[in-house]
Parts: sequence; C-alpha cells; structure tokens
Amino acid sequence: MDQLFEFIGNHVWLVAIWTAFLLALIWDNRQRSGASVSVAQATVMINKEDAVVLDIRDKKDYRAGHVTNAINIPYANLANRLGELSPHKEKPIILVCKTGQTVSMAGKMLREKGFNAVRLQGGMMEWTAQNLPVVKK
Repeated sequence: MDQLFEFIGNHVWLVAIWTAFLLALIWDNRQRSGASVSVAQATVMINKEDAVVLDIRDKKDYRAGHVTNAINIPYANLANRLGELSPHKEKPIILVCKTGQTVSMAGKMLREKGFNAVRLQGGMMEWTAQNLPVVKK
C-alpha cells in the first residue's frame, strides 16, 4: 500500500491522465447505454405520453409475463424488424429485458435510427417486484 502512495506521489500527472481517461470511458459507456427510467416514470410515460413498450426478450420469456400492450421483438431479430417500429417513431419507446442490463445495445441501435428509446431500470424483474400488471400468454 505504501508503494501505491509513493507511485501516486511520484507520478501525479500520469495518475491524473489515467483518471481522466477512466472517467471519459465511464461517461462514454453511460452515453451509449442511453437514458433509463424507473418503473414509476415508465408508467407515467405509458399513460400520459403514449409510450410504446418494446420487450426484447425471447418469445418464451415474453409469454411467461410481459407489460400490457408490449411489442415483442427479440434482440436477435431487432435489426431485421425495425420496420415494425416505424409507426411509433414519434413516440417514446421503453425498452424492456429481464433485468434492464441487456437493452443498452438495442437502445443504441434505435437511437441511431432516430427513435426516442429509453431503458426500463430493473427490467421485468423490477416491474413484477412492484406488483404491476403482467399479461401472460
């Protein structure tokens, strides 16, 4: 531990530059993943802003339980099925997966195509934990 402090003391500029690069990397990753919304914010967006819910989980998980009126396009098929979302281009799109972690790349893809896409924090796990309605079919 003493060697670490000695290194930092002897190489302040090197450590400062490394820290700046690390912060830039973190900031860039957050920008790429896009904005996220809580379950409460998502329900307001759905009810007041006519937001569209896009569930990117596979069909099996979708059928086990999904948000009412959610559109299911598995992430693996999203690039080929973007045309299905064209009618919703002017509306906010809330991206949903199982835990809220895998929607980052889908959000990036949609934003690059001009969609207003946000991530649901916690995904379906958080939605069901909040005892919000789930459709099973």
